[in-house]
Amino acid sequence: MSDAGEERGNGRGGEEGGRARRGYHHGNLREALVEAALPLIAERGPQGFTLAEVAREAGVSGAAPYRHFKGREDLIAEMARRGFDLFADLLERAWNGGEPSPISAFEKMSRAYLHFARAEPGMYIAMFESGVTVGADPALLAASDRAMEVMRRASEALVMRLPPEKRPPVQMMSYHIWALSHGVVELFARDSAGRKASISAEDLLESGAMVYLRGLGLIPGAD
Repeated sequence: MSDAGEERGNGRGGEEGGRARRGYHHGNLREALVEAALPLIAERGPQGFTLAEVAREAGVSGAAPYRHFKGREDLIAEMARRGFDLFADLLERAWNGGEPSPISAFEKMSRAYLHFARAEPGMYIAMFESGVTVGADPALLAASDRAMEVMRRASEALVMRLPPEKRPPVQMMSYHIWALSHGVVELFARDSAGRKASISAEDLLESGAMVYLRGLGLIPGAD
């Protein structure tokens, strides 16, 4: 049966449960299912929805999702893959080859990290909070590695500014920065966290990163 046929086979239109159903008419069932699932995972978490609900939101039959996904975990992995691809693109643009300077480009990357977490909560949850096994899916692993590679290259550009004997391992540094960014997002950058800080998440992340870089000797200390 074609994708359009699956839509017609649902046999229900209009609204269901007071919520306007998305529906789709372009024949791309996989895309429609991902788009329908993103707000559900953002609102309810990775265990808070079923494929049947995704199908209803997309305006297709309950059997339609199984044409593309083995189950909910498979759909979540696809959301995570798309998230990592978008995330890597944002980091790459923010890094911009280290221009106009590695330090300023690094600060832009920090802001891009926070922006992504706020703008794409469904993808962020799929990527980092769903328990998805990144290494089990080659496409997901490649997308995750691409995002990590941007962090690694940025860290390498900063490390190379230090004398050889003072350079930390590049991979370790990139993990430190990723962990710092993720921690600020989880604690202070998302409304669902329920925490309020006296300064913005942006300032928290920027100041934390600057303290870290200063400790490495990449930024001069205060007089």
